[in-house]
Amino acid sequence: MRTDLFDFDLPEDRIALRPASPRDAARLLVVRPAGSPALEDRTIGDLPDLLRAGDALVVNDTKVIATSLHGRRIGRGEHEPAIVATLVKRLDGSRWNALVKPGKRLAVGDVVRFGSEGRVCFLDQLDATVEAKADSGEVTLSFAFHGAVLDQALAERGDMPLPPYIAGRRPADEQDRTDYQTIFAREEGSVAAPTAGLHFTEAIVERLHQRGIALHRVTLHVGPGTFLPVKAEDTSDHRLQPEWGTVSAETAAALNVTRGAGGRIAAVGSTALRLLESAAAAEGTLAEFSGETALFITPGYRFRAVDAMLTNFHLPRSTLFMLVSAFCGLDVMQHAYAHAIAAGYRFYSYGDACFLFRR
Repeated sequence: MRTDLFDFDLPEDRIALRPASPRDAARLLVVRPAGSPALEDRTIGDLPDLLRAGDALVVNDTKVIATSLHGRRIGRGEHEPAIVATLVKRLDGSRWNALVKPGKRLAVGDVVRFGSEGRVCFLDQLDATVEAKADSGEVTLSFAFHGAVLDQALAERGDMPLPPYIAGRRPADEQDRTDYQTIFAREEGSVAAPTAGLHFTEAIVERLHQRGIALHRVTLHVGPGTFLPVKAEDTSDHRLQPEWGTVSAETAAALNVTRGAGGRIAAVGSTALRLLESAAAAEGTLAEFSGETALFITPGYRFRAVDAMLTNFHLPRSTLFMLVSAFCGLDVMQHAYAHAIAAGYRFYSYGDACFLFRR
């Protein structure tokens, strides 16, 4: 399909820079592709009422690692340009792949010093050598420390890797360490939050339990590709970067029982949905899964495992808006987003959400 079909105009003031407080006070647009009313304006606190006893919610329990680092290049002349590095994939005890800005300032062999400005650190400085540069823009950084010592240094110096549409308007701060993490987070590995999960509170989880709605966990570590724009003119020419995920045998079996008993499976976020669809057989049966997935869902995809989903409002021309358009229909989502913009819903990672029933 043509990429421009997924374009829309979004006023800049609709982009949320901070989350709702409390989390479950965020607005929720309910979207039903068929039936009446097609759209309902609710709040996240209404989520348990949209599900039935016997349904199951599936959340992503990945944990965002605070790996946005600020430093400077040293040892090559008097000028020491500022460098921002976002670590995206650990290679071993001392090496990471990273996205750096400005990348043109670095060459193989350069040393970047990530200092302790603004933090109380047990080590005064952290150096990393540029070991390699890739055509994709990633660099390999080899740090002077290893293992647990490196982990502690990164935790003390790192900021939350906020998405560019927030980071471009304000710096990350200590509040983001809490705000940009779901209450389910336990498996470290993401460079972006599974943002639909940010809306949950312990009170919501308790209400779900009281209504007989099961909650299951899967893990998909969100990579930097989630922020990459679709530059191809046709969606068939775009490729997602692989992301690692796992669905346990126990979770797969429990969800199969849910489906067999007539219950619905609702994914919390596009990450959980893509992982469940990757783990599903053609007839919809789920199996244990562990590995990488690069599943790119666009209109025409036949969903096998998921009946409903909770998700935030996404960027124009993004793979995520394409996914929700596949789930409900492009016409339905264009109508829903137009309503959300007119009604003042807040967009993107810290914004409001929608609850979608599959077409």
